[in-house]
Amino acid sequence: MTYSPSYTRFKTRVIQLGEIPMGGKYPIRVQSMTNTDTRNIKSTVAQTIRMIKAGCEYVRIAVPGMKEIESLREIKKILQKKGYKAPLIADVHFNPKIAEIAATFVEKVRINPGNYNDNKKNTTTGRYLKTRYEDELEGIAKRLKPLITICKENGTALRIGTNHGSLSSRILNKYGDTPIGMVESALEFVRICEDQQFHNLVLSMKSSNTRLMIQANRLLVERMNKAGMTYPIHLGVTEAGAGEDGRLKSAIGIGSLLSDGIGDTIRVSITEDPEYEIPVAYGILQASGARITKTEFISCPSCARTLFNIQEAVEKIKSRTGHLTGLKIAIMGCIVNGPGEMADAHYGYVGAGRGRIMLYKGNALVGRNIAEADAIDTLINLIKANGDWVEPV
Repeated sequence: MTYSPSYTRFKTRVIQLGEIPMGGKYPIRVQSMTNTDTRNIKSTVAQTIRMIKAGCEYVRIAVPGMKEIESLREIKKILQKKGYKAPLIADVHFNPKIAEIAATFVEKVRINPGNYNDNKKNTTTGRYLKTRYEDELEGIAKRLKPLITICKENGTALRIGTNHGSLSSRILNKYGDTPIGMVESALEFVRICEDQQFHNLVLSMKSSNTRLMIQANRLLVERMNKAGMTYPIHLGVTEAGAGEDGRLKSAIGIGSLLSDGIGDTIRVSITEDPEYEIPVAYGILQASGARITKTEFISCPSCARTLFNIQEAVEKIKSRTGHLTGLKIAIMGCIVNGPGEMADAHYGYVGAGRGRIMLYKGNALVGRNIAEADAIDTLINLIKANGDWVEPV
């Protein structure tokens, strides 16, 4: 495989969700899900507002029953009155009627093929006969069509969200507990939607196993390419855990696919309040180069060749330039690897000797043997002179 420094994103169609569209050339969107009792309207509204203030662009809310539907309707009204316009997503699993009602007033409905239409009585230890498999698919289409009609009438998007842990018995019997089964579980729902000329779809392949999640999403894109499909993709590692474990698993699963150019919206699922997921999501987007939302700093771990206080320099430079969104600044210990490793940085701050610094603009050396005490101010002046400075708010 030939290395290319450019980032190429899988081209998807644009899906309109309220005032924040998804797909196409739009930024990869960040979303999360409330963990309050939806029937507790006050608590859910308060948490939703915290999520939005943290940078959450879409808010998903669970609606397991009819009581939650009415709560969700009220939650949306209250948020709109308070001036919050983030699109709401109704998370529905088992009851088609709940999805149909939600689709009349929220921007998107999420259904799980494995739960939404699965008849648990169909579980069998043997293989399905072809006729039985097709008959059940016809039944699924019949139950899905009313929701499709309502979505079309109301401009509502639909996420077909496959979860590895909840594949239907019919899928398991035909494909096994595999990425192929996950992909086919979603695509048979997609084909039903396409038969009804409905294309306002988002797809997802989720698992708590990062390797399986990555494989399923790559296979999904391969299958979509062959079929000429361009639906946006939602990325996430389910049940990733808490703390460092959850962050690392999410970074590996989501980040690997973003680096492939796959993904139009992401959710980091960690066992913490949802507003804490948002900074992790933006960090993964930044680290993968998929969406730049802050200054990026490149710095080496330092070694015996480093003859200035690099840790202190990094913190001081961050504190003074951290508001320069989109700028890439390198702080390197010495000239041995520094200039080469920071080749794609906009500015470079490199150790030249004991207490001496060299400054770079891109690959060009623009300042030699600057005293360490003066080097950060000189760097700031260099950024200003090149028109890349904005005053912090």
